[in-house]
Amino acid sequence: MNTPYTAFAFASSFDALPKAVREWVTENGLLEACVHEADSLLDAALRSRPRIAIFDAREGHIQDIAEHPALHACQRLKADSFTGVVPAVVLVSTARAVPAAFASGADEVLTPDFSAAVMRARLESMLRRSDRDVHVHPSSGLPGAAEIELEIGARLYRNEVFAVGYADLDHFKEYNDRYSYHDGNRVIRMLSKILHDEVKGSCGERGFIGHIGGDDFIFIMPLERLHETCQGIVRQFDQLVPFQYSEHDRSAGQFEGKDRRGQAYQVPLLTVSIGVVTNERRHFLHPSQVSELATEMKSFAKTIPGSVFMVDRRGEGPFDEGAVSRGVKSDGGGQS
Repeated sequence: MNTPYTAFAFASSFDALPKAVREWVTENGLLEACVHEADSLLDAALRSRPRIAIFDAREGHIQDIAEHPALHACQRLKADSFTGVVPAVVLVSTARAVPAAFASGADEVLTPDFSAAVMRARLESMLRRSDRDVHVHPSSGLPGAAEIELEIGARLYRNEVFAVGYADLDHFKEYNDRYSYHDGNRVIRMLSKILHDEVKGSCGERGFIGHIGGDDFIFIMPLERLHETCQGIVRQFDQLVPFQYSEHDRSAGQFEGKDRRGQAYQVPLLTVSIGVVTNERRHFLHPSQVSELATEMKSFAKTIPGSVFMVDRRGEGPFDEGAVSRGVKSDGGGQS
């Protein structure tokens, strides 16, 4: 059975922690667990990843703070790929010990020089940084699924009129099979850069780009920037993607692949399909409704050859292909 504890303290006791830290733990609804050995800490953290780990390096008569057991325990926690995302705060007695504490992998270091208010503020800031880092997709550096949902929810709450684009690559699996996952990751980074440049270039601070995973991306824009932004994405992608191929494949505009039965077929160059939904004619109550419709539109866009963006122009009724606005590839650019 997994332990329910969500706040671990590597200390002589929880009561030994500064009052401000103890009160902050309680106010955040975190259960308390105190451990005294690094092995016990790692075992418990691997069974049930805690919300925060607090390491008390104030006590003891160790001449070299870097040798303190609390810092060794912190280092072990942060070295593991599963527990390394746990926010770790180290308590030290003097400012001179701060560099060694950060060197052990600490996300925050508190000294007696900080007031109670400052300690609490720094703990809150540490959790925000940790949550942001966990929610960022590692291959693109863009916000992940959780942040995407929060962003859509915030815009719904503010009653904004906006558009959501779901971008997905066509023939990406065949590309990876032909080249390598390294080349595939390069294409994904290229698409993320195109999305960032076009969305931010067109919409500024009103634009948002998120990475669901793999070759799936979400971007959000003001309604009036919809066509300009999507056209720019399609145009830039079609201009740059040929350079992700060998000269032979680029010249041919395709390459030979094999299906699961070993039958040869011609695979075209990568294209991008974008499904777009807006709340111009619909009333969404939850981000999941936006996600569901965007997925539907993306799937529909993928049935059209070439790089395209498809905009849902329906009201609250059932799917009607005639109520969809198409933006198709034409001489390297999109047009609505």
